[in-house]
Amino acid sequence: MLTVTDNTGSRVTITAATAHRTIDRQAVGERRSHMKGDELFCEGEPAEFFYRVVRGTVRTSKLLSDARRQIDSFHFEGDIFGFENAEDYSYSAEAVEDTIVMAYRRSSFRTLASDDPSLAEQVMAAMVASLRRAREHMLLLGRKTPQEKIAMFLLDIARRLQKGDRFDLPMRRADIADYLGLTKETVSRTLTQMSRERLITLEAIGRTILLNDKAGLRRLNA
Repeated sequence: MLTVTDNTGSRVTITAATAHRTIDRQAVGERRSHMKGDELFCEGEPAEFFYRVVRGTVRTSKLLSDARRQIDSFHFEGDIFGFENAEDYSYSAEAVEDTIVMAYRRSSFRTLASDDPSLAEQVMAAMVASLRRAREHMLLLGRKTPQEKIAMFLLDIARRLQKGDRFDLPMRRADIADYLGLTKETVSRTLTQMSRERLITLEAIGRTILLNDKAGLRRLNA
C-alpha cells in the first residue's frame, strides 16, 4: 500500500498495482499557481508543455509587427491550451486573474493517454473546440459594428462560463478591445449604450454583467 497526495492536496491510499500509474501521472502533470499578469509562456519559446485551466482565466495573444497586441482567445476552467504541432509556441499566454493550471509535458502525452484515456479525449475535444473558436473569432472580427461584436462576445462568454445570465467579466476593457479589434474607449462606450438600451445591466464598476435581453443581443448577432 502507498499513501500519496493528490492534486487537491488530499492524502489518499492506493495499491501497489496502481502506484506506478499515480506516480507517472504526478511526474508529468504539475499544478502551478499564477498571479494576475504572470506569463505562462512566451511566443517563440520551446513548446514543452500544454495546460489545463483548473481555476481562473488565461489569455493567449500575439504581438503584431506594429507592436499592437491581438488576443486570439480566453481560456476558462476546464479548457486545455498550448498543445502545439510545432516545436515552439506560436503565441504567448498570460494569467488574466489569479489562476491555477495543470501543466503536462508534451513528451509524456503517450504515457498520459495510456494511463488516463479521458485526458486524451479532453485534449482532442479541446483541439476541436479551439478550431471552432478560431473560426468564430474570425466571424466576430468581421462584424460591422461594435454593438454586433460585443453582443456576440457577451453571449459567448455567458455560454462558456456557464453561470447563467449574470456573470463577472474576468478580463479588462483593454483585453476585450484587443480581442475584438476595437479601442478600449469604444468598448466602454458601447457597453454603456447597451446598458441604456436595457440590453444589459452593468454592475460593480462594470465588471458584473447581467444580460437583460438575450433575444435582443441575438438579433444584433444575427
